[in-house]
Order: sequence, then structure tokens, then C-alpha cells
Amino acid sequence: MGGGMGGVAKIPAAALWLLLGVVVALGVAATPAQAFRRKTNHYDFVITETNVTRLCQEKTILTVNGQFPGPTIHARQGDVVFVNVHNRGRKNITLHWHGVDQPRNPWFDGPEFITQCPIQPGANFTYRIVFSNEEGTLWWHAHSDFDRATVHGAIVVRPKLGSAYPYPEPHRDIPIILGEWWNVNVEHLLEETMRAGGDFNISDANTINGQPGDLFPCSRKGTFRVPVERGRTYMLRVINAGLTNDMFFAVAGHNLTVVGSDGHYLKPFTVGHIMIAAGQTMNVLLHADRAANASSRYYMAARTFATNMQIPVNNSTATAVLEYSDAPPSAGPPAALPDLPAVDDLAAATAYTARLRSLATDGHPVDVPTRVDERMLVTISVNALPCATCEGPINGTRFAASLNNVSFVAPAVDILDAYYSSVRGVYEPDFPDRPPLFYNFTAPDPADELLFTKRGTKVKVVEYGAVVEVVFQGTALGAEPHPMHLHGFAFYAVGRGFGNFDESKDRATYNLVDPPRQNTVSVPAGGWAAIRFRATNPGVWFMHCHFDRHTVWGMDTVFIVKNGKTPDTQMLPRPPTMPKC
Repeated sequence: MGGGMGGVAKIPAAALWLLLGVVVALGVAATPAQAFRRKTNHYDFVITETNVTRLCQEKTILTVNGQFPGPTIHARQGDVVFVNVHNRGRKNITLHWHGVDQPRNPWFDGPEFITQCPIQPGANFTYRIVFSNEEGTLWWHAHSDFDRATVHGAIVVRPKLGSAYPYPEPHRDIPIILGEWWNVNVEHLLEETMRAGGDFNISDANTINGQPGDLFPCSRKGTFRVPVERGRTYMLRVINAGLTNDMFFAVAGHNLTVVGSDGHYLKPFTVGHIMIAAGQTMNVLLHADRAANASSRYYMAARTFATNMQIPVNNSTATAVLEYSDAPPSAGPPAALPDLPAVDDLAAATAYTARLRSLATDGHPVDVPTRVDERMLVTISVNALPCATCEGPINGTRFAASLNNVSFVAPAVDILDAYYSSVRGVYEPDFPDRPPLFYNFTAPDPADELLFTKRGTKVKVVEYGAVVEVVFQGTALGAEPHPMHLHGFAFYAVGRGFGNFDESKDRATYNLVDPPRQNTVSVPAGGWAAIRFRATNPGVWFMHCHFDRHTVWGMDTVFIVKNGKTPDTQMLPRPPTMPKC
């Protein structure tokens, strides 16, 4: 079955979207310290196949405008940006604007068969990206199959004209996109693995801005280099675009001051390294403060963070090079790597995440909900489904994944259209608020019968304005951290802990004063994480693990937020240009 919007007045869509298509100017200067000039807010993204060479091998990848990573989108708080996507590839694709709330505007959010049908080869589609209170670093990426392995880029959102950063303005912005590289074609990898029902082969290298770095063969020439000048401060806009890994990141010989995450400001704190979950962003200030007689070249490095060593993991180290341009050049590679934690250093990751706290000033206030209308406890599991010929976790099964033991199945018609037009049979509005069975979720070696799940297209429907609390509960079924991402909302990450969530005790440990405002929360392995948000963004919004193998296995669901009672609390009408399934 499936619900509908009910008695919403339908304004002629073409007329309304013509009125809404007002051009809002967009800042584009690469150097914030310079005067910030303005230009058009339109971007053309051409999806095309491009030949690139990594790890001594040439292969064809999908790119935007022939770039890997793709182009950076620049905006100011509150801007509207239009991106016309021309699909000149050979497969369907969609794009998602990760961390952009898109108020009342789910039509352009991007996840395939959730809010839109894909853009077919030879077609084009213009996304309308509505920024609201985001300020910092966000990113965009493909939201179809495994395309985001190479189709992704940064979004830089600066303060409104006349406003300032809550810290001294950096000399220059430097996007640092952490990713992964497979020598095989990722489309073929997805198809073959899903056919066989087994786990995915790990990547061949971690990358920084698309390059593995000079620790890998045939990679020194392409290693990403960052020129800096002594005495200047730089904003590293770090994005974890990896498909399967959380990451540690550091710069040799330099401390990093963390000032923001997921498009919202944090209380500044200084560290030797950061831990960034898949899908997250971190704004960190680097002060180029090395002495004049010191080395002129320093490694940046990124390494996987993973806690379950029974799961294959790519624990390679990607490198880039920080170069002092006002110092005599040094021959050869930098002297040493930064001191990164070990791949399974849970204590280091936990200590870092605990320091994330909202800035919470008059200029950047917090509004943490203290009253809750909807409470959800959602178990996160890697599961199995029967399959006689597959290579799953036990004989006669294939890999699956679930939330509250529901393994999500994407429909053939997008859920947003079905909801908007009251089409029945596309989804079921009964996603459970609690797991169907309570047991010791985090105890090792769970019984085989707990491994099995059921498939369904179940969604959670909430009233406009309701305050929702979701406690994500990790389980021993797939005991690893899970970066849970919610579209359409920046939520408050109010609590985290290890073991099974205890309602009678653990809520007392919540931070309701200055919790970080994020769109992706890292649920610790063998533990839980709690988020709160006000459902004041009507529409259809995807929620899923940002490890892509878990997404395609079914570790997903959808929130449908009903319309409010006034026109400005209701979804915008369906644009006439939406792609057809």
C-alpha cells in the first residue's frame, strides 16, 4: 500500500517553477582573503567516460567534465544553485547534494528511485539546490549504483556577504577528498558481487583527491601537492568520499584545528589527527608554521579506521605532499609520515569523536529539542537471505543488510512520486519503531537464526513539526562502525555509547547543551548513537548507511514528513522536468 498527500492544492507546476527559478548570485573566488566576486549560479555537469591511469593501469571511469574528483561548487549561505546534468555516459545516473537540507524541495535531492527516476543516457536534468542555514563544507556525489566512486566533488558554502567566519579568515580553501580506487570496473564489481551474493572485494588503494600517493607504484608523478607559504593559515575542507572506509587523516609536523563538521561550526579544538566517517566532512585549519630552517615538504596521509579485523579491509596509506613554496626546494620525498593511529585504534577514534561540540554562540546558536514526540530504536545488522547458489555468510545464503530486520528494497517507481500522486503498491508506511526481537544485540557469536532478515519497502511517516529521536543500535551482526546518513535534515548527535542502549540510564548521558549538528553520524561498533531532529522539512527523505555495500544490501529506510497546514510548510509542487522511469 502507500499513502498520499491528501488535499494539497496543485498550483500549475510549470508556472510556479518559473517563478521559483530566480537567479541568486554565487561566490566563486578560490581565495577567501581576496575580494569575493560574484557570477552566475549555474553549473553544467557533463557525465562522460574518461580514461585515467592509476597503479600502472589505465581504465575507463565515469567523471563530471572529465575531472576526477569533479568540480567544486561554490556558494554562500542561503544561495540557490542550478546544476544542469548532461548524461553522456552509457548508464543511468542521479546526483545527490550531500548535507544540503533542500527545504520543501525533495524533488532535487537525488537518490535513485527514492526521490527521482534516473537520468538516462543522452538525457539531461537540471537540479535546483536550495541552501538554507548550511555554512562550511558539504559535497555532491552520484546516488546510483557504485557511481560515486569517481563521480563526486566538494561544495564550499561561505558566510553571507557582510557576515564573517567565527574565526580569522583563512588565506585559502583546499578541498581534501579522501576516497578509494579499484583497478576493476566498479560497475562490473557491483553486478558480479550482487549476482554471486558474496561480499565485495576491497579497494586496491585509498586516495587523496583521486591519487594514491607516492607510496604506491607508478603514482609519484600524480601525487596531490599543496603549496603553502610560511605564516599563513589554510582551510582544509576534508571530505570522506570512500565507499567502504572510515579514515584517519593527519599532516606531518603540523597540528590541525577542527572548526566545523557537515556544514556547521564546532567549538575549535586542536589535534594531531582527525577521524572522519564515510560521508562526513570536517573543516580544519592548518597554520603553516614550520621554521625557516626546517624541511620544506611534509606528508599528508590518510589510513582506514576499522575495528573488525575479521572483515577484509584496505589498510593502505594514501599520501599527498604539503610544500612550502617560499622555502628552498627539497630533493626526494618528505622525510616521514605523520603519526596516524593504527587501523583498529578504537580508543583514538572514540576520543576524537567525543570532542565534536557545536559552537553554540549568539551568532551560531543551537536549538536542541528537549521534548520528543517519536522515539525509535533502530538495530543495524548485516544479514543473510536464502540463496542456494550464492556465496553468503553461511551455506545457501546471500549477503543482505537491514534496519530493524527490514532489508530495504528500492521500488521501480520513485517513492516521492508515489507519495505525491497517491500511487498505491509502491511502499508500505509501517517501518517499525523498534526491532521485532529483543536480545543481547552486541554479544559476540549470535545464533544463526538471528542472521536472517525479511525484505520490504517500508517507510516511516511522521507529522510535520514532530520531534524525532532515533537511537541507532549496532549489533554483533556486522560488528563494525556504521556511518548513518539522513537526507533533508541536519540533526543533533546527542549521545553515543557502547553496549546495548539502556533507556533508563543512557538518556541521562545525552548532551543537550551543545551537541554537534551533523547529517552523518558514526555508530560505534558494538554500541549506539542517538540523534534528534524536528521534522519541519516536508517530503520524502532517504536514511541509509554510507558504506555503499550496506546500502545496496538493504541497510536503508525512508522518512516521509507530512505537509504542514500553511503554504510555507508544504512541499513544493512536482517540477514538470522530472525524469521518467
